[in-house]
Order: sequence, then C-alpha cells, then structure tokens
Amino acid sequence: PIFAASGVSGCSDVTLMQQCFMNVSSKSSVIMCVCCRYVVDRRWFDQWKEFVETGDQNSTSFPGQIDNAELFEDLDSYHLKDRLVEDEDFVLVPAEAWHKLLAWYGIADDQPPLERKVVDLPSTLKVEVYPIEIFLCLHSNMENVITAKFSRTDSIREAMCQAFSVPPGSECRLWMKSSDSSCERLRNVHMSVLDACLSSGMTVIMETRNADGTWPSSRPQIMRNSVEEQDSYRGQPGVCGLTNLGNTCFMNSALQCLSNTPPLTEYFLQNSYVDELNFTNPLGMKGEIAEAYADVIKQMWSGRHYSVVPRVFKTKVGHFASQFLGYQQHDSQELLSFLLDGLHEDLNRVKNKEYIELRDADGRQDQEVAEEAWRNHLRRNDSVIVDTFHGLFKSTLVCPECHKVSVTFDPFCYLSVPLPVSKERVMEVFFVSLDPYAKPVQHRVVVPKAGKVSDLCSALSEMTSVPPTQMVVADVFNHRFYKIYNMGESLSAILDRDDIFVYELSVLEEQPEEQVLLALYLRERSHYRDYGSGGGSYGTSLFGHPLLLNVPRSSCSQEALYNLFLQRLARYVRLPDPSEELEEEEEDDEEELYKTQTNGISDGINFHFLVLRSDAALRFMLSRITMLSDDVTSCPHASFVSAAQPYVAIDWEPDMKKRFYNENEAEKYVKDPSMEVPQQHMTVQLQQCIELFTTVETLEEENPWYCPVCKKHQLATKKLDLWSLPEVLIIHLKRFSYTKFTREKLDSIVEFPLRDLDFSGFLLRKTLSSEEPPSRYDLIAVSNHYGGLRDGHYTTYAKNKDNGQWYYFDDSKVTYATEDQITSAAYVLFYQRQDKIRKPTLPAPNTGPASSTQTSNDTASCKDDEDDAGPSAAASASSITMETE
Repeated sequence: PIFAASGVSGCSDVTLMQQCFMNVSSKSSVIMCVCCRYVVDRRWFDQWKEFVETGDQNSTSFPGQIDNAELFEDLDSYHLKDRLVEDEDFVLVPAEAWHKLLAWYGIADDQPPLERKVVDLPSTLKVEVYPIEIFLCLHSNMENVITAKFSRTDSIREAMCQAFSVPPGSECRLWMKSSDSSCERLRNVHMSVLDACLSSGMTVIMETRNADGTWPSSRPQIMRNSVEEQDSYRGQPGVCGLTNLGNTCFMNSALQCLSNTPPLTEYFLQNSYVDELNFTNPLGMKGEIAEAYADVIKQMWSGRHYSVVPRVFKTKVGHFASQFLGYQQHDSQELLSFLLDGLHEDLNRVKNKEYIELRDADGRQDQEVAEEAWRNHLRRNDSVIVDTFHGLFKSTLVCPECHKVSVTFDPFCYLSVPLPVSKERVMEVFFVSLDPYAKPVQHRVVVPKAGKVSDLCSALSEMTSVPPTQMVVADVFNHRFYKIYNMGESLSAILDRDDIFVYELSVLEEQPEEQVLLALYLRERSHYRDYGSGGGSYGTSLFGHPLLLNVPRSSCSQEALYNLFLQRLARYVRLPDPSEELEEEEEDDEEELYKTQTNGISDGINFHFLVLRSDAALRFMLSRITMLSDDVTSCPHASFVSAAQPYVAIDWEPDMKKRFYNENEAEKYVKDPSMEVPQQHMTVQLQQCIELFTTVETLEEENPWYCPVCKKHQLATKKLDLWSLPEVLIIHLKRFSYTKFTREKLDSIVEFPLRDLDFSGFLLRKTLSSEEPPSRYDLIAVSNHYGGLRDGHYTTYAKNKDNGQWYYFDDSKVTYATEDQITSAAYVLFYQRQDKIRKPTLPAPNTGPASSTQTSNDTASCKDDEDDAGPSAAASASSITMETE
C-alpha cells in the first residue's frame, strides 16, 4: 500500500524516490496500514530528502549509505542513546520504504537495521523506539544468562524456547524476578511482554517439567529413603498411591477415579490443557486448580513414584472451597463435583460468556428444543469436561392446579440416582423382664421405618409374650436415662447407635393417677467430701444399668421401697450375712438429716428420705436414698422427663459396693435367637436405581416451582428423562439419606454390570440414527465407601488404561485386583462408552504373589482408616507399588 503509486512501468529511480518521500512524509495516512517502522538518522534523512527534491542524481547532496552512527552510544553494542527525540534525532519510515532505501543505498559499517514494532496501547498507536531488555536463563543453569530485546507485543515463551533450544511442545513454567530476590510465577506463559508487565532489567527464568512429573522449583516430598531410590524406581504409569494427609481418603478416591478416566488423563498428559487454561474466567480459579490437578496426574503417570503426596492440591482445593479446609472427613462425590466444575471453568474455551435467555418448549418438538439447549450450553460452556462428561436430560414439570406443562432440556455432569428404600427397619433392643433373676435379653426386631414406638413394643410383644401395655421404652446413655419415649413418638427419633432398653412393668390394681414410674439410679460416693460447693456434700458418679419400676403411690414408704429395690437387685446385690460385723461410721454432723423427711411422694417434688445407718437391716445399702423429680443437680438429665416423673438414686460407699455389688453379674445379658440370624441387606439392580431416577415425583415444600400461568409457587410433579449420554458416564449412588430427624447410610447391595450396561431402554429417543453413538458402557472405576456416616473410609477400584489390569487403591497402598473383588461398597461408578474404549497397549501384568510386600511408614493420622481398612479380598491381594514416607 505504501508504494501503490510507484507501480507504473518504466518509472525512473528519482521518480520512485520522490514517491517514496511523499509516502514517508504522509505518516498519518500510512501508520494504520503497517505493523512496524524503521529508525533512520534525521541528518541522513534530511540529506536524502534534499537530494530527492532536486532530482539531480549528480548533486553534491547525494546521501550515500544509510548511516545511523549518531544514534548509538557506541558501535560495539549498537545500544541506542537515551532520550532520542523523534523528528529531531531520528525519523520513522514504513517497512516498504526502508527496504527500498536499503536496496538503493545500502547501510554503513554493517550496522543493524533498527526495526521497531507498532504496539496498540490503550490510548493510541505508538512505535516502540526503545525495546524492553530482559535477562533470560534456565532454572537448570542459572549462571548462563543472556540479554534479549523484546517488543511489548512479543511472546516471551517463544523467544526463550528459541534461545535455549527448548522444543516448542515442551511443558514449561516461567518465573519473573525483579531487582529484589523475590520471584513471581507467570501463570499464562502465552502472555505478551506488555500483558505480563515486564520491564527492562528484569530476569525471566524458565523451568521444564522433570521426567517424574515434578517441577525443579518445587520437588515434592520424596516417598522413599533417598532421591536416588525414588528416581531409580520404574513402575506401571498410573499405578501410584496417594498419601493420606489425615482424613483425606475421600479426596484420594475421587482423584484415583479421575486419574483412570482415559480421555481426561490423556488430555493432561499430552499437554493439551496448557493452551486452554482460562485465566480470566470470573467463575474459574485462574487456572490454579487445573494446574494443581495436572501436577498430580503428571506425577502419578510418570511411572517413577511409589506414591505421591497431594499436599499442594489439597491446599489449592481448600483455598477455593472453604468447606474442604482442614482435615475433617468429607464426601468423595462432593469433592468430585467441585473438582469437575473447577476444571471445567479453568479450561473453558469460552472466554466471554454471553447472556442467553432460556426458552420453554411451548409445544415444539423435543429434537428441536434439545438441539437448541445443547447449542446454548456450548455457547457458554466448552471444555474437555463438557466433551467427556456432559450429557442432556429432559425435565418435565406439570402444575397440579392448571396442568401447565413445562419442558426444558438441561445438561448434566453426572447422574445422582436414588436407591430403593425399604419400608422396614431392623432394630436391636434389650428387654428387661420383671423377673429379677432373668438377665436382659437382646432382641432384633423388624419394625415399620415410618412406625411409632408402639410398633416396636408390638413387635417385641410377639417375641416375649408380654403385652405392649406393660412396656416402656428408654434410651440409656452413660448409666442414665437419656430419654423415655411415649408410645406415640416416631421411631425415626431413635438412631441405630442408640442403646435402647425396653422394661416390663408390673400390673397394678391402682388407677393410673395413683401409680408412680420410678427411675432407679445407682451412684458411688467418693471417699472425700466436696467442700468447694459451700458444704460438706459427697461427690457421686453413676454406675451400672438404671431400672424403671411401676409402684403404687401408697407404697412409697421407706420400708416398701427398700423391699422393692432389694427384690429387683437380687441377681447382683447380695445381702450381708448376719454374722458379718459391719463397722459403725460416725457422722454426727449428718445425724439430723437422717431423721429428716420432707414432703410426701404425693406432692411429686423434692421428696427426700435417708436410710439410717444404725438400722442393721438397711445398712448394707450403705446409702442415702434420694427421691428426685426435677432436681437436676443431684440427678443429671432428669429434665428429659416431665417434672412429675420422680427419680431415685441409691448412693453406695466404695468399700461396701465392693463387698456386696457383683459388677460382673450386673453386666451380663443373653442373646435371643433372632440375633443369630444374619442381617440381610436389601439387594437391588443398578437398572432399578436408574428407573427410580426417571420416575415421576412431586416437588418438596422446600423447593416449589413457580407456575407462569397460576402466577404462584406450586408443588408440581417432575419427571426426568435421559436424552443424550456422554463418553464417560458418572453414576452417583445416593447412599446417604438425610431427613429432618435422621441421617443414615443405606447399605443396600447394588448389583451393577462390569460390561454392557445398556442405556437404550432408558433413553427417551428409542430409535437412534446411524450417526448417534451407541448406548452400551463398560465399567472403568469405582469409588467405594466402607463404614458409617462418622467412621467411614474411601477406596478405589480402577482399570489401568494402558494394560487393562484392575487395581485396588487404598490411599498410598496399591494392590492387584480381580473383577470379582469389586464389592457392594460402591458409591460412585465410572462407565466409559464402548465405542471410545481403546484396546490396552501393554500386556496384562503377572498378578501372581509378589516377591515382597512393602510396609507403610505413613505417619499421617486418619481416624477413618482405623475404623475400616477396606475389604479383606483386596487386603490379601499381592502388593505392588506401595506406601509413602
């Protein structure tokens, strides 16, 4: 464009020079058309201009060779002088004009051409006369420093790869160092010098990833005795444990499942993620989660580690998701959900998400609405996570009042399928008979899950022949009644871990209002008085099993209660032999209390009486018998029962308890034959869970739907149908059930196929075109959960993508596994579509007994590991790449 007018055939050199001058002079008309300029000395340029204007090629003003010597500080470095002024010291000529001048006149003393780029700054276009001078070096050789000049638009990574002969595809990290000693990571290695805020005098250090997946600047903790031993290890890539940092088995299990998902792992191993890191996504994590995950995967698949310590990854997760801070146990599926979402946003190819208004189907064909929904999804979400894990389901809502039907198609990343819930529940209780010589009997009863306490008593009545009306149910905790239940209370208030006792009550002729239900506690008195509370009272501690007794109010005298207590405790409390001599105790200061009696039992409150030690018949009880109703200081937790409910405490002196109380006998109980019958777990097929997922349900009151016709929230019916499935389908089995009153784990046995899981019957589109992918899947990984809500442990079964062998991952320990060892403890299932499954590239290993078994030196504390270490089948399998630190 600069020399458009000079293309006339036969034009002389003078004419061309004149045209060149005209174009050079009209800078404002050409600066928008070119991306670079050349610096020319103003003195030489003025002489050339005079020569061109005269048109006399023999003139004395002939400029000769281009000479920029006056612009340099010296002719050795060719470094420009500081503070040169445009149009005074130099001029800027377009590239085409420069090449013409160079061809016509040449350049003096082999001076370098002073090419300068035009950079697009926020205010205006500007020619960079002074480039940025930066020092470059490699992390592996910090002494070899070179000086390079950069335009603000240059990519420093490309320049460094070229300067140090680093292959362009190599994975590298850049660190910026200013005049001080601090270094800052340049996360986006593709940024220009301008965007990276680099300035002259700064140093940029490049490091490339080690063969074992680590970085030279942050080598992780070594899992063996020495670096040499770790570096010399060569194992199967991907067969690598993860150190438990303290209750992090949930994280390790999720990571192992994703690590053994072939398309995702190959994406990271091939460094495809480097060019797709999204540093500007406000919903993302500035690429940090993706990079931290990549570091773990690179190390696990280097084949050079027995086990990896994912400490940096754990820190990053806690930084961006505060719920995972610390070292509490968490849900592996919740971590998996966060990680998939975080990776997606960090790798989202859509840099600027546009606003899209979603439309209802409004009677349109499903195919049309589904295609529109998927297009809209990809306009805002496009990543390897979408490519691998995202599918589409159809959601249909029906208003119960106006029958408005709302149809939408929504993307999903995994399926959370419910487990069929049994309507019955098995409870274990202790039955305490009226027969004082009968030991408590432990029973296992089947009751309705939504039943009441009366249902428990009815079920127990069939086993004991005791009428339910003669039973009372209580929760015993720490030698006291934590709660006494009414017949109408829901069984959901009773947890499986509670110690439930059912007491048989005597039948009394008195009217109910003339009867008293006494709770009998046993307390041991300390040897010394407690003077800290302002008196001389003795401290006491509860022991043994409490009792419940039904007595007439008229029989609440000292003598009657004594005889009743003696009768009920006869199995493990012996009477003193008359010939035994009991040493008299002198307690003159309490003598008055022994003779004091306040209020009657009919008053219902503050009834106290004390057994006189001078009465030989009663002295073996050694006691002070205290009748309480709402005196919670003397009887903790009395407030759990109504104030009219009295409690009785018998205080034992330590020496006398040792002589007359048989602790061994008191703790004995027998097991009913029902306890010998193995508890059967409900067995369901995975297909049943998927069917339940697609069943019509009514929305809960906490989550109503706003009907656009009725203009109010409605408890609409909702139905989900599968429309399209991803390459890798994650199925989450909802084993943990949470209600307003309870939290429980469903131990139902879910039977799932390892191969040929066919979804053709579940897809809404029953007939697929030839272009549609198949709907059969094979299992590739399983996240397991053992134990209960509070004391569980997570492990993983996974199939190695390279050799097709199954392995069992238990934190830092890895063992061979067979398909029949994949247990019913499955919590999250990973299936891969059959048309995408690649045949193993390596032969299956010899899974015979290993020559030696490594022993773990892992010192990280993990409560859940102590509770359940996983299945015995896996524990007995041959050990391969094991333990850490």
